[in-house]
Amino acid sequence: MTSRRVAAIDCGTNSIRLLVADVDAETGTLVDVDRRMEVVRLGQGVDRTGRIAPEALERTLAATRTYAEALREHGATAVRFVATSASRDAENRQDFVDGVRDVLGVEPEVVTGEEEAALSFAGATRELTAAGVPGPYLVVDIGGGSTEFVLGDASGVRAARSVDVGCVRLTERHVRHDPPTTDEVAAVRADAEAAVSAAGAEVPLREARTLVAVAGTATTVAAMALDLPRYDSALIHRSRIAADDVRDVTSRLLLAPAAERAALPFMHPGRVDVIGAGALVLQTVVDRLAVTEVVISEHDILDGIAWSIG
Repeated sequence: MTSRRVAAIDCGTNSIRLLVADVDAETGTLVDVDRRMEVVRLGQGVDRTGRIAPEALERTLAATRTYAEALREHGATAVRFVATSASRDAENRQDFVDGVRDVLGVEPEVVTGEEEAALSFAGATRELTAAGVPGPYLVVDIGGGSTEFVLGDASGVRAARSVDVGCVRLTERHVRHDPPTTDEVAAVRADAEAAVSAAGAEVPLREARTLVAVAGTATTVAAMALDLPRYDSALIHRSRIAADDVRDVTSRLLLAPAAERAALPFMHPGRVDVIGAGALVLQTVVDRLAVTEVVISEHDILDGIAWSIG
């Protein structure tokens, strides 16, 4: 028996996620034991204040306590806790680090955007390579506070860039109405386009043969494009969503009031207010690359963290 039970925790701007998995490096398999997510909005107000709000920290630590119970229940032998955009940007991130250490007994790693990109790439592409999906891949990870662009192939990462646009950050920065006004949408789009340009200055985006989008914005857009009666990760994972469908879904999300978005059967309540901005980031990437489709992956940084400790 060569497998090892590990636990990966990804704490982003909008959500905190847990993956307990049995990882076998010899056979190259990762088997889920427990995968879950809670929207805690750690990045609430960070773009404006530069600090993690006390109530956001408490929500995050409460979720971490729940995850600590799951780790004990499942008998994970190694744990890696990775924190990303909101905690990178916050002046009081030490309060967050200390709180997590007290709950889990593990030092949370506040990783750089480049480290985040590499973990996302590893998680998203490992099985695509094995399945014969052609590289090079451009993995785009649209988070709450940042978006990572990482180009690579089976041999690893060639170039990566993290930019400070995400669904929470852009919504807090520009959106004041429900649904957003034409001017608000234009402001979100302008930031997204500037961010893609900044990423393109360091990452040769057009060298990619396959565009891969990961994380909650992309999977929610896929669920809507597929017209799913409920969220179904098996149908979403490795789905191919046409560029025109991405544009159509983005337009519909931006025009719909919050109550209508909330009523969508696949919509997580914690994404209702920010999904429009996130979808517009995805559309901006699709438009800039002039691709005909995007591959959606349910496997992302969480899987990359698990592989890194397996």
